[in-house]
Amino acid sequence: MKRYELIAPCHFGLEAVLKREITDLGYDVSKVEDGRITFIGDEEAICRANVFLRSAERILIKIGSFHAETYEELFQGTKALPLEEFVPVDGKFWVTKAASVKSKLFSPSDIQSVMKKAMVERLKEIYKVNWFTEDGEPFPIRVFLMKDEVTAALDTTGESLHKRGYRKLTAKAPIAENLAASLIMLTPWKGDRILVDPFCGSGTFPIEAALMAAGIAPGMNREFTAEKWQHLVPSKEWYHAVDEAREMVNLNVDTDIQGYDIDEKMVDIARENARLAGVDSLIHFQRRDVSALSHSKKYGFIITNPPYGERIEEKKNLPSLYRTIGERFRTLDSWSMYLITAYEQAEESMKMKAAKNRKIYNGMMKTYFYQFPGPKPPKQR
Repeated sequence: MKRYELIAPCHFGLEAVLKREITDLGYDVSKVEDGRITFIGDEEAICRANVFLRSAERILIKIGSFHAETYEELFQGTKALPLEEFVPVDGKFWVTKAASVKSKLFSPSDIQSVMKKAMVERLKEIYKVNWFTEDGEPFPIRVFLMKDEVTAALDTTGESLHKRGYRKLTAKAPIAENLAASLIMLTPWKGDRILVDPFCGSGTFPIEAALMAAGIAPGMNREFTAEKWQHLVPSKEWYHAVDEAREMVNLNVDTDIQGYDIDEKMVDIARENARLAGVDSLIHFQRRDVSALSHSKKYGFIITNPPYGERIEEKKNLPSLYRTIGERFRTLDSWSMYLITAYEQAEESMKMKAAKNRKIYNGMMKTYFYQFPGPKPPKQR
């Protein structure tokens, strides 16, 4: 099998979570950068990474990299890339996205245009044709420029990996599925522990937790662009990855995962999303205000994404809302709380100081992941 450099982008601030996931899958990480991990793998790795990774955005095959400070250097560097190793003569190829950081070339549309022209020129020479029909399978290419270093990579995933396929209905500001999974993995929570999300919205935190508890791979029931690339990734590799995932599923696990929301409509949406994810039997959803948050058991977890005032009229309610969160948490015996928010006065309003405060970018929005770990439960004999 051919070995590739594979690139997995992720949310800024969560590189360590993705690195651990890749290592746990059995692959060697070769590079860790802000917002992405590079690792070494073969055709099987492409399939397994797409099916199993919970925190990644997508899986890219690195085509090559080079230095470019001018558009002429960009053209010549692109033309030197071995694109024919990936794209057949009838393949539909284009630069689907270009991102530039601290580089002299910074216009995404110009970068995309120049690189497409250079790719066409190379393949004309290689395939001895003057015109490409591009009526075959799609080969989207993503480009990163960092300090004038250009990296071109082939997107094997297509629609982002955070699109698990279960969330047909959403809340106003839903948290991305892969971000929710990453944040859960940053906590000590395990499937046999209590987990409550008092602001569950469309149910993402409880559903991602239930998927983990039941051993359900996030990409098991969706499609990927590279499934059609028979010359690069044989179909049998996709079948093997999905079969491996199916063997790991256990819906008979004993869980206590709960999601509350003040809006009855959101509770209905969360229930439907959980049904579509196949984990509705593992989660209890109900309409409940955070002021009624309580639980008789010890050593539970709150993992949540409370409102943080996207609209001006909502901002005035934030101090009292977060004060209530703090008050209700303090009534719970030996619990832990993990809370992501863009509200900068969260600790002050809750009258609590977090043990850790991790800065995480949710898209372009800077958020904080406040961590209030409680005591560990005694080990059972």
